Amino acid sequence: MLKMMTKAALATSLMIGLGAGVATANEALATMQKNAADWVMPTGDYANTRYSTLDAINKSNVKDLVPAWTFSTGVLRGHEGAPLVIGDTMYVHTPFPNIVYALDLTDNGSIKWKYEPTQDPNVIPVMCCDTVNRGVAYAPAEGDRPALIILHQADTTLVALNAETGEQVWSVKNGDPSKGETGTMAPQVIKDKVFVGNSGGEFGVRGTMTGYNLKDGTQAWRAFATGPDNEMLLDPEKTTHLGKPIGPDSSLKTWEGDQWKIGGGTFWGWISYDPELNLVYYGTANPSTWNPSQRPGDNRWTMTITARDVDTGMAKWLYQMTPHDEWDYDGVNENILTEIDVGGQLRKVLTHFDRNGFAYTLDRATGELLVAKKYDPAVNWATEVVMDPASDQYGRPQVVAQYSTEQNGEDVNSTGICPAALGTKDQQPAAFSPKTKLFYVPTNHVCMDYEPFRVAYTAGQPYVGATLSMYPAPNSHGGMGNFIAWDAGKGEIVWSLPEQFSVWSGALATAGDIVFYGTLEGYLKAVDATTGEELYKFKTPSGIVGNVMTYENKGQQYIAILSGIGGWAGIGLAAGLTDPNAGLGAVGGYAALSKYTALGGQLTVFTVPNQTASK
Repeated sequence: MLKMMTKAALATSLMIGLGAGVATANEALATMQKNAADWVMPTGDYANTRYSTLDAINKSNVKDLVPAWTFSTGVLRGHEGAPLVIGDTMYVHTPFPNIVYALDLTDNGSIKWKYEPTQDPNVIPVMCCDTVNRGVAYAPAEGDRPALIILHQADTTLVALNAETGEQVWSVKNGDPSKGETGTMAPQVIKDKVFVGNSGGEFGVRGTMTGYNLKDGTQAWRAFATGPDNEMLLDPEKTTHLGKPIGPDSSLKTWEGDQWKIGGGTFWGWISYDPELNLVYYGTANPSTWNPSQRPGDNRWTMTITARDVDTGMAKWLYQMTPHDEWDYDGVNENILTEIDVGGQLRKVLTHFDRNGFAYTLDRATGELLVAKKYDPAVNWATEVVMDPASDQYGRPQVVAQYSTEQNGEDVNSTGICPAALGTKDQQPAAFSPKTKLFYVPTNHVCMDYEPFRVAYTAGQPYVGATLSMYPAPNSHGGMGNFIAWDAGKGEIVWSLPEQFSVWSGALATAGDIVFYGTLEGYLKAVDATTGEELYKFKTPSGIVGNVMTYENKGQQYIAILSGIGGWAGIGLAAGLTDPNAGLGAVGGYAALSKYTALGGQLTVFTVPNQTASK
């Protein structure tokens, strides 16, 4: 990865590319991601590494980090995601009503423009786990089309805004909130398309991944998570699962009757992309309902890492991590693309830290399963994932009967299941450092009791069918989270930092040999990338569920974080809920948060005065 490209050099390269025709113009964003001065996509880069080559802020001077400026978003509730920085402009988003601000970095963050959509507030009750939004995407100018900022609104409107003026260029509806479909994820721009999924698995929504043409917002392709092969864009002979063709009707055969039509498998996480393979990667979420007795079978292809051709949408390979999910272990978490040593061989891999508590390393070209290990020792619902390709259980977790909500039956409270439904890690993204070859993972150290019950489907109404309670993992450090360093080639924790609450912030690793993350109490922390030693912390005005990012402006490196308590873990505070079982069980588990933080909505930007690059 390039350490840094000057603004002038970057502009020249982009003008050359845009003058060479559409094929090269599509590579503009791929070029821009290499400029460490900017943060041009929600995931940091297409590989989802969340690594920056900036090193002016480093482990020797991070102790001197101070707030440089702040900005109030004017909105409360959970502030997930992170700003974008392109040149001298920062783009900041908010939870519902999904305001977007363009801030001028040459003028102390003054507002260049503000976009505030008009949305029906009736969408709020059908947003499962707070009114969050995980960010906006940027598309460079092409031909007569201006540069775009693309927002996926709560009401599923995908809107493209002129990046310079904030004026709407086009918009398209991605779903129907009256059926429970909502929008929470950050779109991702790849080549001449923008990709987005849908939320609403707790309302019986059928999951989709859709590519829209950047030129005018028309639909290029849409792939469903469940159903007939043609609607899922699967080839029975060419699409593989663990190296073998999936065969015809691979999804339909694993559902009872027409359950697949309301079967979930929504997609609201993060998208990664391999330009050499031309493959886009993402994960699908839980099946509907949460009562496993109502949906016999493996319920394919929910809970599945999916690799698709960017241009056609056809799936190359699939891997289902939690067949016939019984615990709401969504598979939407990020897929990080790296080259690491696995078994003494350098491999191009995909690493995925799943909600189910297992960290998976796969060959990203073929989908071959290389490593599957627990990344929290408290995980108990399964003993292992079978790694023997000759076994009929190959790739499947081995479920422990005591913690099987299906085997225990409807209206039976299964206790002591680890992790809880929000997983060992939810959508909060991990980071990877090519210097240490380690992954830095924000985790939940939480267990649950889970009682499934029969529920009927009504469009637009909750379709959950389970009552949950959550609590810290027993016989442990007493807290509800850890921030860990993970060796994905070996499947081992290298170091672990206990936290009082779940770590619900996305991590950032930098060439300055430090890793940043935020806490639910509101602390921004910096730790040594090699040892985990805490080097710095600062308490922001509200709990942090956003993702740390970094950029450079006028030769100065900055660190930025959104704070504003909310998300699933903070739903009690965000929505004013008091019933311990509310918030799908999270309210009771995180009740103590109210002693440490309060509602807010603020961007805090930090820097080290008089900094110089370390090398």
